Amino acid sequence: MQLNYIKPQPGYQQIALSSSADIVIGGAAAFVGKTFALLMDPLRHVHVPDFGGVIFRRTSVQIRNEGGLWDTSTKLYPLLQAEPRESSLDWRFPSGAKLSFRHLEYEKNKYDWQGAQIPFLAFDELTHFSESMFFYLLSRNRSACGVKPYVRATCNPDPESWVYKLIEWWIDKDTGFPILERRGVLRYFIKYGDGYIWGDSYDDVKDSAKYILKPMIEKSGLQAKDFIKSITFVSGSIYDNKEGLKTDPSYPGNLLSQDEDTRRQLLEGRWKVSNSPNDIYEYDAFTGLFDNVKDVQRGNRYITADIAMKGSNKLVVGYWDGFELADIAIMDKSDGKQVIDLISRMAKKHGVENRNICYDSDGVGSYIDGFIRGAVPFNGGASCYPVTDPASGRLIKENYLNLKTQCYYRTGDRVQRGEMRISPDVANKMYDESQTVRQRFMFERKAIQRSKSDKDGKLRIVSKDDMKIKLGGDSPDLLDMFMMREVFELKPKTIFAYGNN
Repeated sequence: MQLNYIKPQPGYQQIALSSSADIVIGGAAAFVGKTFALLMDPLRHVHVPDFGGVIFRRTSVQIRNEGGLWDTSTKLYPLLQAEPRESSLDWRFPSGAKLSFRHLEYEKNKYDWQGAQIPFLAFDELTHFSESMFFYLLSRNRSACGVKPYVRATCNPDPESWVYKLIEWWIDKDTGFPILERRGVLRYFIKYGDGYIWGDSYDDVKDSAKYILKPMIEKSGLQAKDFIKSITFVSGSIYDNKEGLKTDPSYPGNLLSQDEDTRRQLLEGRWKVSNSPNDIYEYDAFTGLFDNVKDVQRGNRYITADIAMKGSNKLVVGYWDGFELADIAIMDKSDGKQVIDLISRMAKKHGVENRNICYDSDGVGSYIDGFIRGAVPFNGGASCYPVTDPASGRLIKENYLNLKTQCYYRTGDRVQRGEMRISPDVANKMYDESQTVRQRFMFERKAIQRSKSDKDGKLRIVSKDDMKIKLGGDSPDLLDMFMMREVFELKPKTIFAYGNN
């Protein structure tokens, strides 16, 4: 009889799988073996008849991707005589224990789990989920099978995510690299409202949060530690995954070829972004689009649309409440009718007048104009608009190469002043199978950079081809839509009016 031994590799997998923490977050570089460890974790309990677990990914496509959760589980769980139910993405073990794979694509989907009881709760790529999704599902992490409920999660480094704020104690603030001495070290916390109360022990948190915990303890008869969660962060190196490197020794070279930030995040596990003096959107100011407590000017309603028709780029339609991007629709490929329908639906949904709709006119301008009369075509190569000189009150022409450059520079300045915002509902939507809208915005940010002035001294941005190189062949679809918002501040208001208005 042939025996199959399943055991974690030394390093990341061994540390993560041996932790006693209520919550373990593996936030290592790529190709460390995080997903395999996540799938191994519940196997220690599958002999318990009523044990169950759910492993979440943001979309169902991510679960079924080649080499993803389901694909990897088919190489592991049958070794324990588990039976798959591929239609429902479940595994049943001989004891009756069950493991399921599910997705939470939209914020509202978290409420589908009201009343659920999930002893083993797991998230693959935690940074794809919103903070509220995670903590709402944490309320479903309970058990009646005798196994203490626990949570496990994986993610790649993402310094803009809420996850970074949760695990920043384990990260060197100056370098962005994990602090090796703290890998796997337990800390303790309670989350109260939007904040956290931390400690190095249960007693630390108990003392710091006694004003919160005391009445709850008195009413429930429970102990303070029942309200306090233990948590740890486990970093890892690609070189921990000896088995993976044997199978695919070329993968580190693929990561080595990425731009500096991507390389350091995925190859070296760095939780920090490099700033460049050429950035149109300065990093810290740009994160303020999502995080600033300060509100922005609201009132007028606009739509901006970056249009791709049957190309590799995405059709992106954004709705603006003043200077807040409050809604977004994204379509992979589109024909003329789909473009018109999507823009029209967004306009009807939010009550936006035709004259307050701006669309990228390259290649499709006449088509759009024929169906949405009065909408504003955007020609990025056109001359920039004159603006009012605050000193003299006269119209002056700004020294930009073209309208696109003018809009990028001016929105960059506006972001720097904290005058623009992206709503949480927009930020937490999925842009594609691998990124949220927030993550995609941050990814595109680094591609929008100043270029050398031309011989006439006009300010420029890097070419579209240079942007695509930084974005792996893609165009900055979100930021093209974003910068078009400035058109409504540049165009004379009378241009938009009908009749004598």
